[in-house]
Amino acid sequence: MKRAKIKAVGDSSILIEMPQEISPEINGKMTFLMRMIKEQKVEGIVDMIPSFCALLINYDPRVLSYKEITKRITKLMNFEMKLTQREKTIYEIPVCYGGEFGIDLPFIAANAGISEEEVIRIHSGRDYLIYMLGFMPGFPYLGDLDEKIHTPRLENPRLKIQAGSVGIGGAQTGIYPMDSPGGWQLLGQTPVPTYNPETEQILFEAGNYIRFKPITVKEYEAIRLAVAEGSYKAVIIKDEV
Repeated sequence: MKRAKIKAVGDSSILIEMPQEISPEINGKMTFLMRMIKEQKVEGIVDMIPSFCALLINYDPRVLSYKEITKRITKLMNFEMKLTQREKTIYEIPVCYGGEFGIDLPFIAANAGISEEEVIRIHSGRDYLIYMLGFMPGFPYLGDLDEKIHTPRLENPRLKIQAGSVGIGGAQTGIYPMDSPGGWQLLGQTPVPTYNPETEQILFEAGNYIRFKPITVKEYEAIRLAVAEGSYKAVIIKDEV
C-alpha cells in the first residue's frame, strides 16, 4: 500500500495515514486494510477508528508492543488492493422528502435553480460511499453528492434536529442518527433507525454504501410501525464496484 505512513499516537495507539485527499480510491484502501486486520484477529488490538484517509488503531501495550504491531500492520499494508470487481454492500434507506420531513427542500431547490422534484431525483439517483462515521455515533459522512445540489449550511444551527433527518451540508449529505443540534439543510427523513443508543449498534460501517429511496408519507408510516413492532428488516443489496 503505497505512500501510507505509520506513526505512534501516545503509548497505546498508532495512526496509519494515507495521502491527504478525499477520494473513493484512498478511502477504499483504508477500509480494505481495516477489513484485513479484522480478518487476522490480531490479539491485543482493542478497536479501530477510520476517517476519510486515516485509520487509528488502539491496542493493549501489555499484549502488543509498538514494534510488534507496526511489524504486523506493515506486512498487511504491503498487499495491494484491487479496486475492480470488488463487492460492495449497499443499504437502501427509504426517505420521505419535503413537507414536514424536509423543511429545507424549497431552499435547496431554489439555491440550485431547479425544482424540488429534480432535487429528489438527483439526491436519490446514486449510491453514496460512507467515507467515515463521526460527529456523533452512527453519523455517516457520504461522498460524491452531485454539485448541482451542493447547499451551504445554516447560518444559525438548529438546537434540535430529529433522528432520521437527512440533510445536506455543503458538498456532503448524511443522516442524523439521533436527536441533536445541527446546521445541515434538511430535505427528508427516514423512519429506519441507523443507531441504537441502548445497544450502541450502528446499522452500517465505513466502506459500505447508502442508496436513498423516495417514499410517500403512507409508506413512511407503515415502515415506522414495522420498526416499532420489530418486524422491519433493512434492505441490503450486494453489488460490484
